[in-house]
Amino acid sequence: MKLFKSHFFRYNKGQRNGIFFLVLLIIVLQSLFLFVDFTSDQPQAENSSERFAIQKQLEHLKLLEIEKRNAKIYPFNPNYITDHKGEQLGMSLAEIDRLFAFRKTGAFVNSKHQFQQVTKVSDSLLNAISKYFKFPDWVIERNRKNRKNRKALPKYDTKIPSIKNSDELSTFDVNLANPIDFQFVDGVNARLAERIVKYRSKLRGFSFESQLYEVFNMPAPLAQKILKTFKIIQQPKIQKRNVNTLAFRELLQIPYIDYALCQKIFDY
Repeated sequence: MKLFKSHFFRYNKGQRNGIFFLVLLIIVLQSLFLFVDFTSDQPQAENSSERFAIQKQLEHLKLLEIEKRNAKIYPFNPNYITDHKGEQLGMSLAEIDRLFAFRKTGAFVNSKHQFQQVTKVSDSLLNAISKYFKFPDWVIERNRKNRKNRKALPKYDTKIPSIKNSDELSTFDVNLANPIDFQFVDGVNARLAERIVKYRSKLRGFSFESQLYEVFNMPAPLAQKILKTFKIIQQPKIQKRNVNTLAFRELLQIPYIDYALCQKIFDY
């Protein structure tokens, strides 16, 4: 107590009053912070509207950023779809591989329906991506001419219940049709269509419509149905060779000449 008094009473009266009021002020402020609630339950309309406007602007900027990140689809030729492009469009690996296998044969897809025939994509996916398909101008012009020629065919040729969609055929020439074209006729599957093209290559092209009946396992009624749609519009260009200078093997490769006939020719 003596130590406290000795230090406290060293200050003059004004200094002691200042210390007293400082301590009193600290006590009052601490009491206010402890016992008085400064929060207000009434919402601030102005702050709420500002917050809503800022939140709306942030959402708009977020949507713009998402649209910017998403790849924009431009018109493209479906014949040149890559693995990466096909995955971006939503195609499966099997569908992409079917397109690659078809392209390896040297053929081209010339319509959205033919694209579906080759890839086996669903109708929903086809509707979503076909609006971006862009075919060359000469393909569009050829399809237009095919439709025009189709309308100009005689009546006995226009009554074709077997054709699925003649507007999507690449040609009506039996010597230019690809395997997909032949499959537009009901009853012609992929194997038979390949056999037709293979036999046509062996003959260097069909010179007579009756040669279609010679395709292996070709039913006569089905051949008649095919010939109602496809005709020999352009005769094949067959290169003639001198039979007196051909080797035995070369002569044997000519259609309709079997081993026995080839031997008779050489003997003669």
